[in-house]
Amino acid sequence: MKIAMVGSGYVGLVSGACFADFGHDVVCIDKDAGKIDLLHKGVMPIYEPGLAELVAANVKAGRLSFSTDLASAIEDAQAIFIAVGTPSRRGDGHADLSYVRAVAQELGENLKTPAVIVTKSTVPVGTGDEVERIIGDTGTDVKFAVVSNPEFLREGAAIGDFKRPDRIVIGAEDEWARGVMTEVYRPLFLNKAPILFTSRRSSELIKYAANAFLATKIMFINEMADLCEKVGGDVQDVARGIGLDNRIGSKFLHAGPGYGGSCFPKDTLALLKTAEDFGSPVRLVEAVVKANDSRKRAMGRKVIDALGGEARGKRVALLGLTFKPNTDDMRDAPSIAIVQTLLDAGAEVVGYDPEGMDAAAAIMPDVEMATSTYAAIEGADAVVLVTEWDAFRAIDFNRVKRIVKAPVIVDLRNVYDPGELRAAGFEYSSVGRP
Repeated sequence: MKIAMVGSGYVGLVSGACFADFGHDVVCIDKDAGKIDLLHKGVMPIYEPGLAELVAANVKAGRLSFSTDLASAIEDAQAIFIAVGTPSRRGDGHADLSYVRAVAQELGENLKTPAVIVTKSTVPVGTGDEVERIIGDTGTDVKFAVVSNPEFLREGAAIGDFKRPDRIVIGAEDEWARGVMTEVYRPLFLNKAPILFTSRRSSELIKYAANAFLATKIMFINEMADLCEKVGGDVQDVARGIGLDNRIGSKFLHAGPGYGGSCFPKDTLALLKTAEDFGSPVRLVEAVVKANDSRKRAMGRKVIDALGGEARGKRVALLGLTFKPNTDDMRDAPSIAIVQTLLDAGAEVVGYDPEGMDAAAAIMPDVEMATSTYAAIEGADAVVLVTEWDAFRAIDFNRVKRIVKAPVIVDLRNVYDPGELRAAGFEYSSVGRP
């Protein structure tokens, strides 16, 4: 089957490469000529483990190609995916659908053969109806259907998530569209991946509801961590104790500095705005968004407390800047608010990240970017683990002790053993542990 993927960013490129690996003929389309030129050269515009190798293999096999010309790229495509960005709209927090609308308009003007138009982008309820209207208003007489097929990819594990999904959600309103989508995902039948067919609006809401629920789990365990610090409990024991209940599950119960990234912040906000528009407020999600925003700066204050309450003139080393490991994504990363809190308090901040240095430097111009883990640590009054990259798990703390100015460790991901570090002479603090 020929598939066209409009948008070659994170979702579009990963999805397109995986579909090609399943044996489909895929063309990824993007207006950014520079990005397409890099892809032709085998240079990935994002960091995702295994993606470069997957793209190269399928380009070599002739199943994956790239183009800036939508009109020619969609010729004879039976399924056309819309995978463009839907960032939060400035001013009100609604999802910005301008890119989706522009693609729908262009598709309507260039559609020559019957195709199912699949919205892969995360969009508010009712967007599929709007895409259908926009295409229809172009006057096209070509048969088409609009389907919702949200993605559930975790950055850093996206290829595995795509090939071994928990579920595939498809919101389709007619049998022809369901049949085309069944063929698109037929290679996953061998893995017995559950496919859930729903209405288009239900599918659109499923994506937002899933992300809001996961964000709620994160903030719940973070608030339990705060309570543990007050009463002398250990949040890791609490998380394990409740996570063993199969009604709750252990995932997303890791206390830390709050959630960030390309999905949870914008999707929870977009869900709030959608709920307000329909007169059905989701107050629990409102509380989650507010708590997460305040938590990030609270982690900055936690570092200041570890410095004895005074940060002015102190040098603070941050290990990990991206919002999570195995990605170069800095969008809404907790490190941003932590850095600003420390700078506001007069601290000197140095940072290091295995993959996010370029993106971080553009966002944090006042932060010194180190060339390695130990270069960041040298001369620091406090070392703060912000993102739990594997490269930071086996740090030589004897070496650290020799090169820091003061032996202060703030572990915002609960990676290190408190007893071992205190025995080694460090002043150690973590999240929700005594």
